[in-house]
Amino acid sequence: MRIIRYQKENEIKNGILKDEKIFKLEGDIFSDFSRGEETADLKEVELLAPVIPPNIIAIGLNYRQHAVETGAEIPERPVIFLKATSSLADPNSEIILPKLAPDEVDYEAELAVIIGKKAKNIETVEVDEYILGYSCANDVSARDCQKKLDEQWARGKSFDTFCPLGPWIETELDPGDLKIKSILNGEVMQQSKTSDMIFNIDQLISYLSHNMTLLPGTVILTGTPEGVGFAREDKIFLRDGDQITIEIEGIGSLENTVKKGR
Repeated sequence: MRIIRYQKENEIKNGILKDEKIFKLEGDIFSDFSRGEETADLKEVELLAPVIPPNIIAIGLNYRQHAVETGAEIPERPVIFLKATSSLADPNSEIILPKLAPDEVDYEAELAVIIGKKAKNIETVEVDEYILGYSCANDVSARDCQKKLDEQWARGKSFDTFCPLGPWIETELDPGDLKIKSILNGEVMQQSKTSDMIFNIDQLISYLSHNMTLLPGTVILTGTPEGVGFAREDKIFLRDGDQITIEIEGIGSLENTVKKGR
């Protein structure tokens, strides 16, 4: 099932998408819900980020080959950082290059997990009960802030528009071995499978729940594969007018345009 959040005629609603048709979502996506009557065609609405998260939690260095390309050691436990919730951006919206740090903005294709109910101190065998579904995300990062100016990650990961999410939440998905890629202006930049993760989804969610309470709607970004711009021999960063697409098997495509800040 695909859960969407959309705007039509100045109204924002949740819906269920099937075969380009939108159906009313009856109930609460974090409780019991069902599919109601047909309400619109997909082409008639504007897709929004499929959830407004209380927290955006992200994992660094969680693909083996990404750790290798950056020269980092394989971590012994998940590397956790946070992105500001104000960094959330919609599908087909603009990623804005910030005035304070426009020159080294990078892309990161990521599988996002959306938590469906409050999770605290859960074990790996319980994790499936707490997941609402999965989405595509782009963990946009200002590398100069992250690595040189600040030498920590909060600002470089949290500029406005630095967390595109969507285009929907897919509730029926096995995340263990999905193709994941990023495509910049038609050229594939990252191409891997989620099976290259160091810590799988069950391990990540369980570990996080033992460190902090995961509230319904929490978005967890599970790491990015090799091929990011800053780790290339000839570095590649996002520029005004670029088109960046994140594709994940079984979910779909998240597309955004890059624009220079004013």
